[in-house]
Amino acid sequence: MPLTMLSRYLHPDPRIRRELVDLLYTSLPQVSAIGVTSVTGAVALAVMSGDIGYAVISVFIFITAAARIYSLFRYRSRAAQFSDADVIRWERLYGAGASAFGLALGILSYRALEIDDDPGAWIAFGLSMSFCVGMVSRAAIRPWIILITAAILLMPTIVGGLLRPEFAYKIGAIMLVFFWLTLREASRHLSTAFVERLEAKHRLARQATHDFLTGLPNRAAFFQALAETQDDFAIVAIDLDGFKPVNDRHGHQAGDDLLRQVAERLSLCVGSAGIAARFGGDEFLMLKPVAAGDDGREQALALARQAIRNLSMPFLLTDVPVRIAASAGILVSTGPVTAAKASQLLDRVDRALYVAKRSGGGRWTWSDQDVVVERAAGPR
Repeated sequence: MPLTMLSRYLHPDPRIRRELVDLLYTSLPQVSAIGVTSVTGAVALAVMSGDIGYAVISVFIFITAAARIYSLFRYRSRAAQFSDADVIRWERLYGAGASAFGLALGILSYRALEIDDDPGAWIAFGLSMSFCVGMVSRAAIRPWIILITAAILLMPTIVGGLLRPEFAYKIGAIMLVFFWLTLREASRHLSTAFVERLEAKHRLARQATHDFLTGLPNRAAFFQALAETQDDFAIVAIDLDGFKPVNDRHGHQAGDDLLRQVAERLSLCVGSAGIAARFGGDEFLMLKPVAAGDDGREQALALARQAIRNLSMPFLLTDVPVRIAASAGILVSTGPVTAAKASQLLDRVDRALYVAKRSGGGRWTWSDQDVVVERAAGPR
C-alpha cells in the first residue's frame, strides 16, 4: 500500500503510532503457532493427496510464515533505533507479511475446492479461520491490516465456493462476505475504543511533564532532560520584563496569550536539539547541548542574545501590538548531572538572572560573574 494511501490510517501522534506498531510486533506466539500449524496441515494434504498444487502452496506457506517470524525478531532487536519513518515502514511490512500469509492460506482453500477434496477443504478452511481468530487480537491495534488481510484470505475461498455447482457452497461463500463485513464493524469499534484509551494515557503522562498553559515541558521534565545530559550544555534562564503591566492592563486572558507566544518564540530559539521549559509565572529556562570550551560559551551567549532579541519584538494580543523585554542568566556546564548538581546549577543561573533583573532588565549575565555584561537592544 503506497504511503499516501496508508497515511489516512496512521495516527497523527508519532508516540502513539510507535506504541501501536510495537504492540503489533508482540504477536510472536500467535504468528509462530499459526505458521507451524499451517505448514503442517498443508504438507499433510500434499502427502496424503499427492497433489503438486498442494506441494507448491506448502512451500509458499512455509516461506511467508518464516518471513513473518524473522521480521518479528528483527523488529524487536532494532526498534529502539527506529525513526518515525522507520516505524511507518515496519507497519507496512507487517501488513504485507500478514496479507501474503493470508493469500497462501486462501489459495490452499481454493485448491481444495477446485480438486473436489472435501477433507482438504475442511482442513484448509479450519486453518483460515484459526488465522482469522488470531488476527482479531490485532484488530484493536491496526484494523486496516486485519481487514485487508482478511479480504485477501477469504477471497479465494469465496471464489472457489461460487464456482462449485453445489448450492450449499454458494451460500457458504456469500456468508463469508457477511463475515468480513461483521469483522470490519467489530474492528472499527475495538480500534476506536483502544486508541482513545491510549490517547487518554498519553494525555495524563503529558500533563505530568508539561505546562498546561504553554505546552512547554515543566520543571519535572526539565530536570529529567538535565539528568540525561552527558556532554557540555548551556542553561539560559529567562524572565520577562514588563509582563505584569501588560497582564494588569489587558487582562489575564491576554497575559496567557502572551505567555503562549513567548513559549513559541523560545522553542524556535532553542530548536530541536534542546528544550525550552516554563518554571512558572513568567520564568522560563532553556537547555541546549553546546561544544566544549570557548566555543560552547559562544553558543550559549548566542542563544541568550537571540532569545532576548526575539522577545523584544512586538507581540499581537487581540490585534493590539504589545512590546516587552527579557533578562537572562547564562550558565555552561558538563554532564552527567546528579540531583544535587542540578539544584546547584539552577541556583547559580537564577542568581545570574537576578543580577540582570536588578540592573534594569533587558540584559544578560553569566553565572560566574557578578556584573551585568550587556544591555540588550529593545524597548524599555
